[in-house]
Amino acid sequence: MRRGLSAALRFTSLRLRLVLVFGLVALTAAVAVSGIAYWLNREAVLTQTQRAALNDFRQEMGSRAGELPARPTAGELRHAAGQMAASSQHYEVLLLVGEDEGAPAIGGSNVKAFALDDVPSSLREAVDEQQPLTATNRSPYHLFWQRVTIADTPYLVAGTRLIGGGPSGYMLKSLEPEEEDLNSLAWSLAIATGLALIGASLIAQAAATTVLRPVHRLGAAAKRLGEGKLDTRLQVSGTDELAELSRTFNRAAQALEKRVAEMSARDEASRRFVADMSHELRTPLTAITAVTEVLEEELDAETGSMDPMIEPAVRIVVSETRRLNNLVENLMEVTRFDAGTARLVLDDVDIADQITACIDVRAWLDAVELDAERGIMAQVDPRRLDVILANLIGNALKHGGSPVRVAVRTDAGDGTGRGDVLIEVRDHGPGIPAEVLPHVFDRFYKASASRPRSDGSGLGLSIALENAHIHGGEITAANSDEGGAVFTLRLPRDVSEAADVAVDGRQGGAR
Repeated sequence: MRRGLSAALRFTSLRLRLVLVFGLVALTAAVAVSGIAYWLNREAVLTQTQRAALNDFRQEMGSRAGELPARPTAGELRHAAGQMAASSQHYEVLLLVGEDEGAPAIGGSNVKAFALDDVPSSLREAVDEQQPLTATNRSPYHLFWQRVTIADTPYLVAGTRLIGGGPSGYMLKSLEPEEEDLNSLAWSLAIATGLALIGASLIAQAAATTVLRPVHRLGAAAKRLGEGKLDTRLQVSGTDELAELSRTFNRAAQALEKRVAEMSARDEASRRFVADMSHELRTPLTAITAVTEVLEEELDAETGSMDPMIEPAVRIVVSETRRLNNLVENLMEVTRFDAGTARLVLDDVDIADQITACIDVRAWLDAVELDAERGIMAQVDPRRLDVILANLIGNALKHGGSPVRVAVRTDAGDGTGRGDVLIEVRDHGPGIPAEVLPHVFDRFYKASASRPRSDGSGLGLSIALENAHIHGGEITAANSDEGGAVFTLRLPRDVSEAADVAVDGRQGGAR
């Protein structure tokens, strides 16, 4: 369903717009051409029919009506009108005389089909109006015509008057055959327009496919490039804009591959240097640690054999050696995370017991308040969970102040009973400054630039976060509304499906 919807959305993007534009252009052109063709044909058909009918009516008026006596009767007018209507043009005729005297004699070819009331008054006035004679106008009466619609049927009405007091004649010709022909022409043009639109749509579809195929290839290549397949290249053919775009993509991909390779090489060299340095430091550190342990025993001895003058220096050496040893261990742990070799050794752990053990071994029982019920089990790596807890609680004691409160609760999750475990570490200190909060998990970050040296290495929270991530969990930092900082550790209760579990625990790590 989702795949079909995404395909439809892809179709409704550029492809549909191209088809719509082609279709609108074709429709506009077809409608314009059809409209012009219809209008030209309509004028030609009506003009030709009108000219033939008017010429024939003029001739019939001159021959048939002109032969009538000066004072024809209605019967004579009717006979002459019937002869005129019998012409090849098929129109009805109405003749009348004596209209100026108030009681005209009227005769028509078909009184039911054509009566005097069917003639527009404006046309009768124009027919009866006598025109002044000039050099260009040699006739006092002209032939006038008008198109009218009677009972939804188009007609041509024309009229003229004979010179010398002759009868006035009116003609009524039906234009229904011409209208039917024009309607047929309109339907033909409409069908042609529809076929043109369909053809244009098919052509637009083919053109869109031709144009969008390189675009789709470019999109797929960009997606592969975004997935890390930096050797992705496009096959280039032609010299058009799309071909130039493909060449530009290939050049960009090549430059990106080269840059990433260089950065990867430098990063790998840096990690190798840190790892080698850490390993190399462990041998002399082992010896130094042994010596400092002897010196520390001398400091703690009751005999007091240590020279008071050198006792402060010895205490500094012992403290700095311990700090350097922790730093090397942390660097080795960070190196494992960067190299992707850190693994989990999972075990079913009671979270409350694990927190209690972490606090007890570090003698924090008097400074930490634990709010956790027994029996909240989770499948975690106990050693790495201890690293996380030690860093979070130790950081709270060092920077936040006592008492530090550790609370444990569960999240129902998706309702399957396999939700998350939430461990909340809260202190009662001044809280974390707003400008520091986004960087608390950054490596070697220290809130006070004026104190570059401190008891910590600046790696503890970063290592804690990495250990949470390898469990499929997360750590968030915030300030409590009641004062103090709050660190929240979220861990899934069963990470065996998501975590890369090691066979054994010979991985080492910072504690």
